[in-house]
Amino acid sequence: MNDAKIRLHVDQPLGPGQTVNLDRDQAHYLFGVMRLVEGAGVLLFNGRDGEWLARVQDAGKRGGVLIGEAQTKPQGAPPNLWLLFAPVKKARTDFIVEKAVEMGVARLVPVTTEFTNSERVRVDRLQAHAREAAEQCGATWVPEVAEPIRLDRLLAGWDSARTIMYCDEAAPSGMAALRAADLGNSADPAPGAWAILIGPEGGFSNSERTRLRGLDYGCTVSLGPRILRADTAAVAALTLWQVQLGDWR
Repeated sequence: MNDAKIRLHVDQPLGPGQTVNLDRDQAHYLFGVMRLVEGAGVLLFNGRDGEWLARVQDAGKRGGVLIGEAQTKPQGAPPNLWLLFAPVKKARTDFIVEKAVEMGVARLVPVTTEFTNSERVRVDRLQAHAREAAEQCGATWVPEVAEPIRLDRLLAGWDSARTIMYCDEAAPSGMAALRAADLGNSADPAPGAWAILIGPEGGFSNSERTRLRGLDYGCTVSLGPRILRADTAAVAALTLWQVQLGDWR
């Protein structure tokens, strides 16, 4: 019987009868915060073996042991989609990461632009936030959060097989541009490889905008007639892409 309501990401193999040793933080969460006891069910995933129902065998204050029982979901994978985003204020950056995981991205890349104005990006904290979002939304994978990189350096080393969807309020309609780009890339060796680029609160500079519009592997789209905040733009762009090209179709 699957009576588990808590999901936990672990970095250990999963399988029937497989022992999973918990670290101190995981044990505190399960037994101190959520008050689980021996015999309680927990849903586990590691990004490789799907989702598994496990039972608490040992509930300690500084650790614990779970035993794998049965697989509840096969291993899934997100669309081949990256989100490139200029970090903004802490809470809004957390929101972008959380919603990107919920909406299905394979990789998150913080990008520094000319007008980026935010605190230092802590990749470890954002990765932990992505893991928590995956636990909450039922995903069986956790997207990687890459190290921050300047936009010019990112574009200089870009693989042109991955199309960049660049959002600009002065661009053509989003749906029409995506349909055209999808048809135009039908002979591409990796037509499903995409990235969405979201700019900072102050927008892109003129030089950045000119370079982005000139990319052979770019697709410039509009997110409507109103200027959106960066975190709102990320959700809108992901929705647009998912409806037209992703796993929402």
